[in-house]
Amino acid sequence: MEKKYEFSWDLLGDIEAGRPNMGNTTRVEIYRLMQFTFRDIIEKHVGWEKTNEIFYDAGQLAGKEFYLHMLEKTDNLNAFINQLQDVLKELGMGILRIEEADMEKGELTLTISEDLDCSGLPETGYEICTYDEGFISALLESFAGIPFIVKEIDCWCTGDRTCRFSAKAKNEGNQSEK
Repeated sequence: MEKKYEFSWDLLGDIEAGRPNMGNTTRVEIYRLMQFTFRDIIEKHVGWEKTNEIFYDAGQLAGKEFYLHMLEKTDNLNAFINQLQDVLKELGMGILRIEEADMEKGELTLTISEDLDCSGLPETGYEICTYDEGFISALLESFAGIPFIVKEIDCWCTGDRTCRFSAKAKNEGNQSEK
């Protein structure tokens, strides 16, 4: 299959040259407009489950690239988390908190408040932060060197006021679906 748009960090462009007056900011509604219209059309073509798989995979690619270009490598969990908290907040992506972390077991529970994807949306009765699941999965894998399965367990859209994620290191006994 020929690809015309293989991702490269260069595709983000030179914002200063391209938007000398507007700069690198836009409103959250515009980000969500793009995300949810993509989701709607993709779901019409391939169904809900495949759409979730696509968004998870896109989140993983974004998380991998974000780690490579926006974070400094460290092997210290606290340094990694502190740096990630600072960058996510600075970029307006959300406020990260770690509720539980046991890296020996490969398990974390984390929250992202004021999440870019869903904070303030109406209740739907189901979690919608599939892209975030993939993003977090790739960040953790990039840091730890082992794959993680990440699942949203609480979401603004299910009535919670923060998005909560369970992350577990992927191993032979932990092969659950995304």
